Amino acid sequence: MKNDSKFLRLDNASSAPTVVFHWEGQAISAREGDTIAAALLAAGIDHTRETPTSQSPRAPFCMMGSCFECRVEVDGEPNVQGCMRQVAPGMQVKRQRY
Repeated sequence: MKNDSKFLRLDNASSAPTVVFHWEGQAISAREGDTIAAALLAAGIDHTRETPTSQSPRAPFCMMGSCFECRVEVDGEPNVQGCMRQVAPGMQVKRQRY
């Protein structure tokens, strides 16, 4: 996957171990300890859900659990705050649907 993200890691040369999880069925490599939201932003994913009324794209905003904009479905569990949960090997993450 090409990373056209405007979100770049400050330490791209880190030797941290990697974890592979899945976003909408696509394998994504992340650093061990990354939150779902940070890993998705680093991978160039531009939004994690749409608003129910206007279908406007929504993406992680506060990155500290206050705004709920980063909600995703994780292994079948809806409404997970992506900024508050770390990636795990084999985790299946999907766009939050209403």
